[in-house]
Amino acid sequence: MKRREMLIGAGVLVATGRVLAQGAPPGVTIQFLGHTCFLLTGGGLRILVNPFLPGGCTQGYRQPRVQADLVLVSSLLLDEGYVVDLPGDPRVLAVSGDYELANGFKISGFQTNHDRLGGRRFGANVCWSWTQAGIRFLHLGGTATPITVEQQILLGKPDVLFIPVGGRDKAFNPQEAAQAVQVLTPKVIVPTHFRTQAADATCDLFPLEDFLALMGSTPVRRVGDQVTIRPGDLPSQGSIIQVFSYNFATPGKPAQPAPKPSPTPKPQATPTVQPSPRPTIPIPR
Repeated sequence: MKRREMLIGAGVLVATGRVLAQGAPPGVTIQFLGHTCFLLTGGGLRILVNPFLPGGCTQGYRQPRVQADLVLVSSLLLDEGYVVDLPGDPRVLAVSGDYELANGFKISGFQTNHDRLGGRRFGANVCWSWTQAGIRFLHLGGTATPITVEQQILLGKPDVLFIPVGGRDKAFNPQEAAQAVQVLTPKVIVPTHFRTQAADATCDLFPLEDFLALMGSTPVRRVGDQVTIRPGDLPSQGSIIQVFSYNFATPGKPAQPAPKPSPTPKPQATPTVQPSPRPTIPIPR
């Protein structure tokens, strides 16, 4: 097994001798690889977020094995931080901090809790924020921590927000996700971390429909497993929810129909965010 470098703390990512694509088309192509894992290609850079080892809620997904220049993980849990034997020789960021690539590309990681017990059960989570090909991305990983006023200022207003929406013990549940969207006001909302047909019997995540029921009249756009977003494609006002689908088909085997969603509970009012009197960054204290 190859030894992989895990970059710790703030600093500069040293050039690796890799030549990134030149003259790439504008915009960023986003490929959904299951659960909270995405590959973002654009601006001459391939960024893989949260590769996983199939099991539990990700049992039916294929292990994401794609070429990337940079890998971001929200934690070292197997469903969002499995970096063993990744193809090529990507750099891996696993700890919060401010980083800068040799070509000037900057990325920031903000630490939050991965549970509602101050991180005592599932540890820390890292939310990643970066701008790629003129589009500002924010991936919240598996955060279970409400967004404070000070965090809102630091994170700014993302163009594209990847947000967990179906968690129970270790990520936002539908109500918490709706509250965070109200605070961050992104242009494009990409739901992650919800129950799909990939889950086995041990998975207790909420289905996507529970979150969508709370979002009222926010438009929902359903796409395949890959889409290209350009700055000019972003809504000039308001938000849209972009729901990716996963191709469960394998060579020689047709895709299976998706299971019927569980009954959707009556929508609950989105809670009002109360500013923290003494917010502290990063979390936990």
